[in-house]
Amino acid sequence: MADLEPLIGEPLALDLVNTRPLGADLLETPAQLADWLRREADRLPEPPPAHPTARDLAAVRDVREHLSAALDALLHGRRPPAAALRGLTAAQSAAPAIRRLDWNGDTIVETTARLGDPGTRLAAHLADAAATLLTDPAVARIRQCAAQDCVMLFLPAHPRRQWCSPDRCGNRVRVARYYQRHKAAD
Repeated sequence: MADLEPLIGEPLALDLVNTRPLGADLLETPAQLADWLRREADRLPEPPPAHPTARDLAAVRDVREHLSAALDALLHGRRPPAAALRGLTAAQSAAPAIRRLDWNGDTIVETTARLGDPGTRLAAHLADAAATLLTDPAVARIRQCAAQDCVMLFLPAHPRRQWCSPDRCGNRVRVARYYQRHKAAD
């Protein structure tokens, strides 16, 4: 896949897995992580770290690896590796969630907050998103893009969807088919 822009718009956990297209890694540096977090900011419970550290990057990549291993197993009808599930649980546990109580002027309200440094809280939130995805019955509908040179995953809203993106792989496949049909006719 030549287009190295992150594919976003799927569930957050799938967007994270999709930061590793075929032969590339879109989260190799803290700056790349910062860029991805800016794109996903409206889906995060708190503003992401403005300047992620190498440690933050490592924590996010660990969550991605554990989630990738679990999804790969599920896509192939196998049991997810216990180490992957333990890894996701450990990421969640590293920044425990607490229910904070406050008074809003009329009643007591609660908000959920995570303890720990920003990178650890981020990794915990991504592990939460992974747990939500993995326990959702819709996980059985996740597909890999039909383009031969693409490994992106998606959750189809329509049962006939074949590609991660109609503008990316869908268009490339249609153009290649058209070229092959017309080349064979000549």
